[in-house]
Amino acid sequence: MANLIRGLSKNGGVVFCGVDSTDIVRRAEQLHTTSATCSAALGRLLTGASLMGAMLKDDRDQITLRVSGGGPAGVVIACTDGTGNVKGCIDNPLVELPTKANGHLDVGGAVGTDGVLTVIRDNKLQKEPTIGQVPLVSGEIAEDITSYYAVSEQIPTVCALGVLVDKDLTILCAGGYLLQLLPGATDEEITRLEQNIAAMPSVTEMLRAGKTPKDMMKLAMAGFDPEVLDQRQVEYRCDCSTQRTREMLLSLGRKELEKMRDEDPHCEVVCHFCHTKYEFDLNQLLTEPDADAARQDSAE
Repeated sequence: MANLIRGLSKNGGVVFCGVDSTDIVRRAEQLHTTSATCSAALGRLLTGASLMGAMLKDDRDQITLRVSGGGPAGVVIACTDGTGNVKGCIDNPLVELPTKANGHLDVGGAVGTDGVLTVIRDNKLQKEPTIGQVPLVSGEIAEDITSYYAVSEQIPTVCALGVLVDKDLTILCAGGYLLQLLPGATDEEITRLEQNIAAMPSVTEMLRAGKTPKDMMKLAMAGFDPEVLDQRQVEYRCDCSTQRTREMLLSLGRKELEKMRDEDPHCEVVCHFCHTKYEFDLNQLLTEPDADAARQDSAE
């Protein structure tokens, strides 16, 4: 069953993307053993990244979101491919803060607001990635993504994200949506959308009530005759491998590898995103044919 959809208004002026990211955030919580507040912070960023990835034109493209707000949770990172599959990590996954006066988790307090949201777009048709950066608005993630689109891409956007954490720290539900106005939208259309969004329950309220991303689209785009463009299944997916890790080590250069070997010939590399461990014998690695690049680096 698809958990992400993209839709378009009948007149082509409004684009919608919605996702039920519950399984994604559950997987992230299991991998990183996050506190409730950190589950919400990382989960919101993963959800936002998935939505942004699904809006890309080429499945081979990638986006990395990096939130650095100076809060106790440290840097939060989420990466997505052009289909909406995601992976992520958080510096300090066990940070917990008192809830806010309204009873909600204090994601902004954990992330901080004295910093920036950095968006790195890796377009396969371009030689170099495109980097956009905006000051954090609230550290609550959704408002910061909205600000990025308004400032860096000049696209009027509504972003709503939510993660509901149970008392035992498991994830009850998570999801979100992106709504964007294309050029030429009338004042009447903008007003109608604003009214629709204002009348909608929160993302987690809708998910707890059994509503799907398609239901969210119908509520957000009431009066616009929305149609589903495509739907797909997205997941938490790390693309690390033995080969990629090996190539990373070789890229350090022969001199650095020899220094590491002299300290301890047994090398263990742990993936930040999925905690998979890769073990290498540096003596063997330095004698393999593919280490020629490392030898050349040393010579230069």
